[in-house]
Amino acid sequence: MRSQRREEVARIFGRGRIVFNLEVVCQHKTGPGGEMCPMNEDRIQNSQEAELARLIVATLNLELSPVEIDPQAPLYGEGLGLDSIDMLEIALVVSQEFGVKLRADDKNNVKIFSSLRSLNSYIQQNRGP
Repeated sequence: MRSQRREEVARIFGRGRIVFNLEVVCQHKTGPGGEMCPMNEDRIQNSQEAELARLIVATLNLELSPVEIDPQAPLYGEGLGLDSIDMLEIALVVSQEFGVKLRADDKNNVKIFSSLRSLNSYIQQNRGP
């Protein structure tokens, strides 16, 4: 039931410019008065990250919704669990979609691919016209 709701929310909001991350972790428990816990804004994708997450999920045929990708979680190994072949596929699609060249011998690749947020930041700084 929960996964069906998630899919429906992702279908509705996933195409918009604002994406809500439903997996926000609260910093503290609900207080005695029932006040809501604060949202951790660092874990919410911005519109550019959401677009990139959709591209990654589609390219790699991942079995998760783009909104489930934590923008700060590692892409490689732990976190999203991608491998070096996945990274090459992402580099190719990023080059095609955004005009950003990612080279295998770039010494900054570990930083660039460290998270969705980091990859998006690199793309926005080096994006073609």
